[in-house]
Amino acid sequence: MASKKSFEEALEQLETIVQQLERADIPLEDALKQFKAGIELSQYCKKTLANAEKTVTTLILESGEEKELTE
Repeated sequence: MASKKSFEEALEQLETIVQQLERADIPLEDALKQFKAGIELSQYCKKTLANAEKTVTTLILESGEEKELTE
């Protein structure tokens, strides 16, 4: 991915690629390019979600909410 995308933009582009590949009416070379782009977008989305989860966990632990939930 050449430019920085938001999570939502990447997810929308990934959904478009999946729809195109499901149609199966694109040439093999184009399908392979789309598949590669889809893998890259998928990895980007996964990494973005993991970072968001870490941030939320850190914020919860710093606020002391974790203690209140377990007591």
